[in-house]
Amino acid sequence: MEKFYVTTPIYYVTMKPHIGHAYTTIIADILARWHRLKGEEVFFLTGTDEHGSKVQKAASEAGKNPQEFVDGVVEFYKQAWKALNISYDKFIRTTDDYHIAIVRKFIKKLWDTGDIFKSKYEGWYCLPDETFIPESEVQDGKCPYCGRAVQKIQEDAYFFSLSKYKDTLLRVFSEDERFVIPKSKANEMVSRLNGEVKDLDITRQSIDWGIKFPIDETQTIYVWVDALANYISALGWPDGEDFKKFWPADVHIVGKEILWFHSVIWPAMLISAGVPLPKTILAHGWWTVDGQKMSKSLGNFVDPVEIANKYSVDSLRYFLIKEMPVGEDGDFSESALVSRINGELVADLGNLLSRVLTLVDRYKGSISGEIEVDKELDIEKVSDMLDNYNVTGALEEVWKFIRSINKYFNDKEPWKLEGQELSKVLNNSLEALRIISILLEPFMPSTSLKIKEQLGVGEEKLDKAKFGQFRGKVKRGENLFTKVNAKV
Repeated sequence: MEKFYVTTPIYYVTMKPHIGHAYTTIIADILARWHRLKGEEVFFLTGTDEHGSKVQKAASEAGKNPQEFVDGVVEFYKQAWKALNISYDKFIRTTDDYHIAIVRKFIKKLWDTGDIFKSKYEGWYCLPDETFIPESEVQDGKCPYCGRAVQKIQEDAYFFSLSKYKDTLLRVFSEDERFVIPKSKANEMVSRLNGEVKDLDITRQSIDWGIKFPIDETQTIYVWVDALANYISALGWPDGEDFKKFWPADVHIVGKEILWFHSVIWPAMLISAGVPLPKTILAHGWWTVDGQKMSKSLGNFVDPVEIANKYSVDSLRYFLIKEMPVGEDGDFSESALVSRINGELVADLGNLLSRVLTLVDRYKGSISGEIEVDKELDIEKVSDMLDNYNVTGALEEVWKFIRSINKYFNDKEPWKLEGQELSKVLNNSLEALRIISILLEPFMPSTSLKIKEQLGVGEEKLDKAKFGQFRGKVKRGENLFTKVNAKV
């Protein structure tokens, strides 16, 4: 059986999940469901990043100890992913005992390789991003990524020999076009690698909330090193059966702001430890809200659960994937969401199912088993897009098929037909809807199930997404979607 391992970043627990977190996780969920649909064995990992100075500070401000604080926030993530129908296989927390033990073992491996050394760190540090900033990248005393003030730090620390792997990583980028996608983001990483690459400070002396450095217990492991190791600790590296079965990861899905950590720092550490590299790092863009960047100061973070409760989970899933192709930036607005609900979900898909089943119910006594195969969907094209992580393109291809069946139904005017001609059109339309229900399952699982229930068909794998004898027992139910009339 083929295997597929997909990961999200582990999300930092200083805030509740917002629309950006939901987008990343929904992409991962689509890919996980797609590969299950193909009959593959899937491991879908998500979780939370719970250590570091930022968490320690947030806990203090909330009047809680760090563990109590993170335990509370983690529940928001688990509840959100349940509400958004996320089918993860494992939820990892960096405070889990097994993760802590494996991180320490991983660091010891890097030490034994000779790639960790003690020195003194002096430089700029961005507390909100938990990131060390090279002098050349500091802009007017501010972080080049988040625009907030950086602070000067000087302390004893242990370093990882990142510079040692510069040429090796450049070779990886050169030889493997799928290592980082889209290509534009790979080019950005190569450009940065071609500049100065400094060794990485991987411990902090002034932070208590984190995993102790196994070589020197007075030091705490840098939160990013701790976090990145989750991708193998979740599998039980180095001897766990899941690690042997699923590693290397097929795809790490990340936001573009953390691509350097995933495509340079993480691979360098893996090479040092003798661990194979992930096959692909997929970097997506940023969401704005009504044209403005999401920020605490503006208070414009969008709660995905609130939106899903207001409009439906599948409406939100559909909107996010259609609105922002992977690699590009996108803008969230309720008015755009409502427009897609009314113009695509209601008018295209919901209307098609309703019209077909209404006529089938009316003329069911005259339906024969004959099928006119003239509206095949190019499954190979959809499959190729999803296998190359083009989730938006694949969904658009399915939607083209939905619209073609609508046109077919309109052009044939089955309400004017009788006998075999009527039977052919209705059977063809039912078969198209059955295939649509299969292809929509990764994107809109609840909608897919509702269509199957009304068609009277069961769960089917991808190999059944082809025209043939329709064997369902139709029973029309409620409309798939409701037109939204309220102004937003």
